[in-house]
Amino acid sequence: PEKARENNIEGKVVAQFIVRETGLIDSIKIIRSVAGGCDEEVIRVIKLMPNWQPALMDGKKVPVYFNLPVNFKLADEGKEKKHKHK
Repeated sequence: PEKARENNIEGKVVAQFIVRETGLIDSIKIIRSVAGGCDEEVIRVIKLMPNWQPALMDGKKVPVYFNLPVNFKLADEGKEKKHKHK
């Protein structure tokens, strides 16, 4: 996110959601947060994902929680450019 880039914010966001029996992603929440709009970006991208393959237990489709870690790291070249403009 632009705000994270502007403020040199990096880190790991961990999102948790449920994959329903139909494969639908539901109940998205952030369980490890990073500032700068990173949390919102993770939620936005998860909402754009297609349905997942549902989990199976004893041959039956079941809902499961899934934790998805997302790392935000600024490219070294981006940091250098930012510092050159200051």
